[in-house]
Amino acid sequence: MVEKTLISNLIKKAYENHTLSLAECETILESSQCDEELFYFANLTRMKFSKKEVHLKALIEISNYCKNSCFYCGLRKQNLNVKRYKLSKDEILSTAKNAINLGYKTIVLQSGESKIYNIKDMCEIISKISSFGARITLSLGEKSFDEYKAYRQAGANRYLLRIETTNKDLYKKLHPKMNQENRFLALENLQNLGYETGSGMIVGLPGQTEKMIAKDILFFKEKNFDMIGVGPFIPCQNTPLESLKAGDFTLSLKAMALIRLLMPFINIPATTAMETLHKNGRTKALKSGANVVMPAIADYKYRKDYLIYPNKATENLELKEQLLCVSSQIYKAGFCISSQNGDSMYFKNRQGKQCE
Repeated sequence: MVEKTLISNLIKKAYENHTLSLAECETILESSQCDEELFYFANLTRMKFSKKEVHLKALIEISNYCKNSCFYCGLRKQNLNVKRYKLSKDEILSTAKNAINLGYKTIVLQSGESKIYNIKDMCEIISKISSFGARITLSLGEKSFDEYKAYRQAGANRYLLRIETTNKDLYKKLHPKMNQENRFLALENLQNLGYETGSGMIVGLPGQTEKMIAKDILFFKEKNFDMIGVGPFIPCQNTPLESLKAGDFTLSLKAMALIRLLMPFINIPATTAMETLHKNGRTKALKSGANVVMPAIADYKYRKDYLIYPNKATENLELKEQLLCVSSQIYKAGFCISSQNGDSMYFKNRQGKQCE
């Protein structure tokens, strides 16, 4: 067993220098001796750089149509038990407008990967929401460079595209007919177009090791992403992985905490998957390095069918009630809601340097 003192020293090294080797990351992930110390220093880091502020961003899951066959996702095209939906342009805009009127600074538009919205319609939606004065984050999957460019020119500010795993063999096994290199290229294109770019990972995938997770973390740092989401694997019915055990919540939290220590300026969400797997998952994540919460705000009749995994933590509440509920949770955890636009400090720092 690795000595507790060694683990403790590695955590302090990460806190002071924001750097660790692959072996050092793996050692921390494999050991359970200093978990609370890891969470403590991750929280100390987010308090140092982000203070007590939590960015609250409104997530609108605009469609659950998807052309992909990812083994872990309930929206996979082979799942015939999903009630598919597509929000109309007016539904998206009215939902966004209501959220902005309540104080949300960012609207996140997310969907399964499909062409259910053409480029023209999506650009019109983006342009209109931009005119409302909010930042716009997109999470629509892999698109061409030209499509990303069109969205950017229409007013989109950010884009989330999770890699899920950087391990080539594991990625291929879980993503039939998808090409990991296309994923890497898409992320590169987004950064080159000036998007504030986010990615992320699933912890607890079958066949995944702590070393793979450590490699994912160092990949995120190497690529200088602005936001990283970490979620535990949650098996979903009507998928090839439905009978498997869920990922370990603590390991997911540790991966997230390590990311905070190594990337102190970025945004990290307290993911819905963590809240789904653990009763107080969101609060624990906020106290272990997370600084973003993204409540899903589409009408519940749609929201309940965006089932990438089962028993998703989303309640049948009206928009204002939901905001009050989430806000109360944030305040009770000892944090406050940011009045800023939600850009990561890392992105703002880079933008400032480019203007000098």
